[in-house]
Formats: sequence, C-alpha cells, structure tokens
Amino acid sequence: MGLDGAKALVVLLLYALRIHHKVHADIKVGNAINVFNRYGYFSISMRVVPRNDTDHTWIFREPTVDVFSNLAGKQSIKRSINGGQVFQGDFHMEFCDNVKQLMQAYFRDFSVERLDKPWLAFTGSWSKTTLARNLGLEMTYVTGDYSYVLVRVARHREIATLPIDMENSDLHEPVAKQAASVNVGDSMSVIDFVKSFGSHYVTSYVTGNSLYQVFVYVPNTYKIIKDRLKSKGVSQITNHELTGYFSPWYAEHVGKILSASGNETVENWALQRLRVKFYFFTFASLLKLHGDTKLLSELNGLLGNEALLKLSLKTLSPAFKDVKKKAWFHEVMDNNLKLWEVNMSY
Repeated sequence: MGLDGAKALVVLLLYALRIHHKVHADIKVGNAINVFNRYGYFSISMRVVPRNDTDHTWIFREPTVDVFSNLAGKQSIKRSINGGQVFQGDFHMEFCDNVKQLMQAYFRDFSVERLDKPWLAFTGSWSKTTLARNLGLEMTYVTGDYSYVLVRVARHREIATLPIDMENSDLHEPVAKQAASVNVGDSMSVIDFVKSFGSHYVTSYVTGNSLYQVFVYVPNTYKIIKDRLKSKGVSQITNHELTGYFSPWYAEHVGKILSASGNETVENWALQRLRVKFYFFTFASLLKLHGDTKLLSELNGLLGNEALLKLSLKTLSPAFKDVKKKAWFHEVMDNNLKLWEVNMSY
C-alpha cells in the first residue's frame, strides 16, 4: 500500500471510531414486541447481518410497547468503552454439519421462549441468494453437499439485563385491563391482546459488533478436522497445522470476512491485516487473530456499538395473573408459533 492509501485508511479508521458512539440501540429490557409482526423477517428490523442500507445509525427498530410499570429501577445496563483488556468479547468457532446447523450456530445467542427454532424468526424469509450473501459465501456452497465451520469474534459494547422475575410486576392500566378481558377458550381474545401489546418481552440483549467467516468443506474432510480439533483442542495444535485446516488446502471454499453491522471499514481492515499464506495460497482468515494480542487490541477499538449480538425474549405471560388465563395464553401462543415455524422451515 502506498503512503496515500495508508493515510486514507487511517482517516477511515478514525472516522469509524468517531461514529461508534453515535449509534444507539432503541431497545429496552422489559418492553414488549409482537414476534408475529415480522416473524421470518427480523433481520429487517434488527441489525444482525450486513445490510445494503446507507443509514448505519440504528441497531433495533422493531416497534416495542412499555407494558410493565416502574421498569427503570429493574434494568441493569453496562456499557463498555475500554476496560483495559486486550479484547472485550469472545472468539469462538462452531462446527456445523449442514446449512441448518450453520443458521442455528449464527443465531445461537438469540432465544425466543416457546420457539423450537428461534433462528427461523430471522432467516425464514431468506432465499438461497440472501443466505449466501449474508454468510459471505458463493451460492453454490449453500446446498446439502457441504459442511461448515463458523468462526466469529464478537466485541461487546452494551449489555442489558432484567435481573428480576417479572411474574409479580405491575402492569400499566390499559395492559392490565385488556389482559383481564381475555377469556379461556376464546383464542381471538388472546390474539387481540397480542396485537395490542405484544407476544414477548425483552429480558436481555447485547450490542456491539462482530467479524465472522465461514469455511466450507466436503463432509469427509470436515469430519477429519472436527475429530482432530475435538480430540486435541485448538491450543494443542500448531499454528501451521491450524492455518492449514482453515485454508483452501483443506477447505472447498473460504468465505469472506464480514462484520455483523456491514461496516466496510472494519471489513477492509480485516482484508488487509488478516492475510495469511499457506504454501501457494494467500487469503484473509480470522484464525490469524488467534493468540495475536496486537491484532486483537486493534480490533477491540474498531468494533463499535453497531449491531445486535444477543437477544432473549420471554412470553408476555406475566400479564396474566390468573393461572387458567396464563395457561390459555400459552396454549394459543404455542399453536401459533408452531404454525409459523412449520411454514417457515426450509
């Protein structure tokens, strides 16, 4: 890279650092959402994968409803700018036998109570083209012929939790009034309540940003690598051997390194700083970060508060103080959620 190019990159990185703190998550623990409004399309209203939009100032814009009274004292929010650690977050890899497991792995930290397959709330609407683009893969590699390893490094910026049980929490008057009007045996009364106030409430979330990369293998090679790493552990394998496993020498396809927020500045940093050589192959690999404190420290500052990394939703059953009404609410919810899951399954 020439001097002008280096200067331009520095300017971009400084700009990226400046905008980190302008982005905010319009999300509150304790507030309720209706998962049926955009089931299968949550990636439209929650920034969890790279998007084609030009507005990067939002993380969460799913409509929420304030249902519980006196929430302010029940929330715990921790913000992390720089705690002196080399990297504040986590670095991990997951072995995925097929595309379904890959989707499950990517959305591992997203839970929706009473949904068996919460990842479908985000991916149910994805075409193969969208799936490939969001994973940084060529479309020919999202078929049933391959296995995958997802490598991800996530930087946590804001952690919010609702540490108390909401079962005995008071409700705002309109919420309590409509909850009281729900009748056991009348499914429409439950559906009307959900339309008005939501189906689930947020119990915790984590925002920040991540870099991730998918490596594609034929099943036989995948099994050899999986067994090897499982028996030895990553720390017991030499860097040369590890680099080889995650290179075109073994992998059928090495996916692009993407950021969950779609931040091209960070992705360009990864493309330049994480290049490795293995025999006659040269490629960018997240594995170069493994054990490299200098690179991790650089990345720690570059990954800002730009994406939703974790989300936990529980059903709005605390709105129903009567045991029979609560059970009826869950029955109607279960029937509808299962129907959505079946319709959205690949």
